[in-house]
Amino acid sequence: MSIRIRQARSADLGNICRLRLQRTAWLAARGSDQWTRQGRGLPIERFAHAVGRSVSAGETWVAEVGGEFAGTVTVNDRADPGLWSPREITDAVIVHYMIVDLRFAGYGVGRALLAHAAGLALVRQRDWVRLDAWTRNTELHRYYRSAGFRLARIANPAVSGPSAALFERRADSWDLPEPIVRLHLHADRGDPVP
Repeated sequence: MSIRIRQARSADLGNICRLRLQRTAWLAARGSDQWTRQGRGLPIERFAHAVGRSVSAGETWVAEVGGEFAGTVTVNDRADPGLWSPREITDAVIVHYMIVDLRFAGYGVGRALLAHAAGLALVRQRDWVRLDAWTRNTELHRYYRSAGFRLARIANPAVSGPSAALFERRADSWDLPEPIVRLHLHADRGDPVP
């Protein structure tokens, strides 16, 4: 099974929102309030607006398996106030909204998206890949740990929202083949991929 990662287009926004709704329902069925209004998650309209801006800015990526939409991630250099320090943000790319279609769970799509973020970090000469995870979703915390991330800390609850579990992994800790780094370099500069 081959996973292809490409930059998201505005036409992908519907699929990205579909994944968010799919995962929210799946999490709720398991007792999690992640992404729900009760859990202080972004309503789908605000989520769509935020992701739409990120798609337009070239910060959102899509994973495809066999030509099918399998997952998404947004990677940029911004974080919610109070989570990471300015120095931590300057030295990292920040992962947001990583969602894998349930049909492709367990196929390595999430790990491929995280490796993609690491490639972007290396091209941008950043040392870290950082993210915030839903504070009460310990299953998600286990996933990030199994993907090589370490829990840096839980952010101060007075200044953060429901995603205050801060995880990080060194960008150079992934074993990325040279063609992937070269691909990121060209894509990040807007050049045609060789």
